[in-house]
Amino acid sequence: MNDYPARHPTLCIVAIVMVAAVMAFLTVPRAHTAVLIAAETPAMAEKNPPGDIPDSQVFIDYHSPLGFTLKVPEGWARKDGPDGVSFIDKLDGVVVMVSSANKAPNVESVLRDYVPMMEKSGHAVKVGSVRMVKLPAGDAVLISYSSNSEPNPVTNKQVRLENHRYLYFRAGKLAELDLYSPFGADNVDQWRLMSQSFRWQ
Repeated sequence: MNDYPARHPTLCIVAIVMVAAVMAFLTVPRAHTAVLIAAETPAMAEKNPPGDIPDSQVFIDYHSPLGFTLKVPEGWARKDGPDGVSFIDKLDGVVVMVSSANKAPNVESVLRDYVPMMEKSGHAVKVGSVRMVKLPAGDAVLISYSSNSEPNPVTNKQVRLENHRYLYFRAGKLAELDLYSPFGADNVDQWRLMSQSFRWQ
C-alpha cells in the first residue's frame, strides 16, 4: 500500500492546490484571458512629404457601371470592385464606394453615427472637421481627417495620410469619394477638381 501521502502530507497538499489552480485557469472563459491589443498610434508626418500631384497631371472621365462619373488622374492604377473603384499612385489615392442608404447624411448624423464607425474601423483615424458643401452634384458632406496608411508589405512602415471624404446622396444611393495623400502634400486644386467633377448618371 502506498503510504507516501501519510508520510508527506504537506507536499501532497501543495500539489493538490497547484493542480486546482491550473484547472481553474483552463476553465476561465476565453474573453477573460484574452490579451488586450493596444490601439494603433498615429504615424509621424513626413518632413518633406511626397505625394504632390503635378500641375501637369492630365485628368480623364471615368464612367462607372455603378451610376456615376468622375474625373480621375490618367495613368493611375485602377482596381474595380463589386461596390466601388480605386485609382492609386504610390501614396496617393482616389477611392469611390457606392452603397444603399435610406436618407441623405447631414453633419449631425455623420458626427453621431458615421464618424465613430470610421474611428473604430480605420487606421488611427483623427477627424478634423465635418461640414456641408455645395457641389455641382448637389449638397454633400465633407469629412476632413488624418489616418495611417496600410503597412508597407516589405518594411511594415506606415505613413500619416491626409484625407477628404465626400458623401454624395441621391435616390437611395450613397457614394463615398475618398481622396488621400501623405500629410502635408499640396493637392488642394486637384482634389477640388475631382470632387466637383462627380456626377450621378
